[in-house]
Amino acid sequence: MNQDLSIVSLILHASLAVQLVIAGLLLVSLASWSVIFGKLIGLGQIKRRNDAFEAEFWSGKNLNDLYQAVGNRQDGAPLERIFASGMREFLKLREKRVTDSGALLDAARRAMRASFQRELDAMESNLSFLASVGSVSPYVGLFGTIWGIMHAFVGLSNLTQVTLATVAPGIAEALVATAIGLFAAIPAVLAYNRFARQIDRAAITLETFIEEFSNILQRNATQN
Repeated sequence: MNQDLSIVSLILHASLAVQLVIAGLLLVSLASWSVIFGKLIGLGQIKRRNDAFEAEFWSGKNLNDLYQAVGNRQDGAPLERIFASGMREFLKLREKRVTDSGALLDAARRAMRASFQRELDAMESNLSFLASVGSVSPYVGLFGTIWGIMHAFVGLSNLTQVTLATVAPGIAEALVATAIGLFAAIPAVLAYNRFARQIDRAAITLETFIEEFSNILQRNATQN
């Protein structure tokens, strides 16, 4: 007797607990793919905007003019916001007649470090979700598999004759949960590793800019 062992049929004939596990894993997988596509677009935009601002910054444009231009932009790069926070604090203290170059530089650096932390937190948003999906999904799928196998063996205990044809559907239904768990976990792990490397490179770019801009501010503070 032929049996329908397609994925859809196996899921429909699985026990309620296994179906709930599979449904939960599919929802989590959908959410992780949404995060993945969002991160791909977002981190790509951040890199392009950082590169554009860095080119503008090192083009020799006057810092005050650049600060005014940055303040009028709606969706600026993280580098722009870090630059603006440092420049804002520097100019604020200059207006208060603070002449100590060390105090000016320390205040600007603190403002830039605070802005840097905010930008890093924004870039790392939802990254922990991908890590959780990648680490937990296989175990959730394994739980569904174990439960399904237990359910299958309980059903087989009522049979007087057990053959491969009677065992296979129940075991196959249970193994679907593990397969879907891996389907949810593998893309999440790969995406997490890729995004973590991209964010690390972006963080190095931001920290390097803070040091370079601090040197420029230090020269301006000692010259005036």
